[in-house]
Amino acid sequence: MSDFLDVSASLTGRRWVGPAGEIIRHAEAMAQLTDLPLALCQILARRGIEAQDAESFLAPTLKDLLPDPATLKDMTAAATRFLAAFERRERIAVFADYDVDGATSAALLITWLREMGHRATLYIPDRIDEGYGPNEPAMEALARDHDLIVCVDCGTLSHGPIAAATGAPDPADVIVLDHHLGGETLPECTAVVNPNRQDETGDLAHLCAAGVVFLMLVETGRQLREAGKRGPDLMSYLDLVALGTVADVAPLIGVNRALVRQGLRVMAGRKRIGIAKLADVARMDGLPSAYHLGFLLGPRINAGGRIGAADLGARLLSTTDPHEAQALAERLDMLNTERREIENTVRDLATEQAQERGLDGPLVWAAGDGWHPGVVGIVASRLKESTNRPAIVIGFDEDGIGKGSGRSITGVDLGASIQRLAAEGLLEKGGGHKMAAGLTVTRDKLDAAMERLSELLAKQGAGEAGPADLKLDGLLMPGAASADLIERFEAAGPYGAAAPAPRFAFPDCAIHFAKQVGANHLKLSFSDGMGPRIDAISFGAFDGPLGSALQNHGGARFHLAGRLEINHWGGRKSVQLRLDDAAESRG
Repeated sequence: MSDFLDVSASLTGRRWVGPAGEIIRHAEAMAQLTDLPLALCQILARRGIEAQDAESFLAPTLKDLLPDPATLKDMTAAATRFLAAFERRERIAVFADYDVDGATSAALLITWLREMGHRATLYIPDRIDEGYGPNEPAMEALARDHDLIVCVDCGTLSHGPIAAATGAPDPADVIVLDHHLGGETLPECTAVVNPNRQDETGDLAHLCAAGVVFLMLVETGRQLREAGKRGPDLMSYLDLVALGTVADVAPLIGVNRALVRQGLRVMAGRKRIGIAKLADVARMDGLPSAYHLGFLLGPRINAGGRIGAADLGARLLSTTDPHEAQALAERLDMLNTERREIENTVRDLATEQAQERGLDGPLVWAAGDGWHPGVVGIVASRLKESTNRPAIVIGFDEDGIGKGSGRSITGVDLGASIQRLAAEGLLEKGGGHKMAAGLTVTRDKLDAAMERLSELLAKQGAGEAGPADLKLDGLLMPGAASADLIERFEAAGPYGAAAPAPRFAFPDCAIHFAKQVGANHLKLSFSDGMGPRIDAISFGAFDGPLGSALQNHGGARFHLAGRLEINHWGGRKSVQLRLDDAAESRG
């Protein structure tokens, strides 16, 4: 495959890869058959969409895409037991993970029960003191005071803690609604609903926990209707499902596309007071998009579980009190600022250590004393992105216990490898899914564990690739980059994991204005000399050579690559390029 625009090494060191000839021909034929813009057809063609399916793909509906919840194993049993607990007014506890997926999952259940005139106890473990997932003391305590415990976004591998609840002197039933990779055996409990159980088909493996919880509520609603009763309007819950799906980086394919698309419409109505208040403190302008969920709302909700009180996010998402919502939103915003400062410190130390160890192997990793466990996952993500390697970052406490997080690259199953290490006794515990995992390791086993993990990842091909290629959907001229075209692009969204936003190259452009903004960002304007000038923003440009090269362009012309978006400012709309990369034009 030839280099797109002859860019074999851009300013960020990447090779540009354009659409294959077959994709181009497919797009051209689709444009003729459908009258859709060629640029949009290029996006659809890269996704493998046929011309006859273009219309339905651009307008996904839950009616067409929502699966029968009962196709998931244990779903009927879970919904039946949950409904029975509600009807008998039993004491219900919700045990949730401390991230956005856990918070949205918990809020779904708490909101449903409240609207039906019942309540539930919320329990979210402390990230530092308790770690991920159910633990025996917490489950025993909840069992003493509750009849049913629903574990959301956790529990699939929690055999001991669940047994502590079901086998306690005052036992409680347990339902697990999860999506993390399952082991060879499942906990003994009422139901384990998980599309990533080993005995599942995998057809719904892309669901996050909030999606699984939503499907259980759909099944619960069906059982209610069969009994001649009515439940809440579940369509109004889709803002929570969308937030959990995007923030957990679930693939935006299949039913997830419809869930997020409809959820964004619900969110735009600002009926959920917690999300509305958080959007305001995050200074979110314009209609909500997947970007806002992943980069503005999600990090703030996560901040509570990372460095504050673990239950802040779930409380914000489930409250109906405007004053409580305002206070929680402001606190989460403040914690997010603090989180960024801690993250920057750990990132600098981890990057330096990883560089000293070497960045050419199948695994990039770093570990340090006192590194906050609430930010190690974010730092691992940064290392993964900069090296195109799976990355692990671990923080050790004063007792020599390390808690770490890992992020992987496409095609390398990190979660399965982490589970293998735990089974071999090199980790105290560990689990996750293909793209992300968590672990606990003792200091004396750290080196052996990382060496073994490197071996397992190497067998999957990790470390063989250089810098990640920059994939482009095609060429655009500045004169064609209109707000109308961008709105047509949005119809092919939402964009996120497994559905990257369309990225186009603008060839041979002149830089008219370039200025550093903030600590490391670049703002510029450009044109090709024939069409209008376009404003662009490049976040983190000065973390590498991109920022200084474009700021000090000296009149040179560049190929510019990025994603188009509509910038809302002062009540007006304008076209803006979110610049990802550039290469000097040789033409």
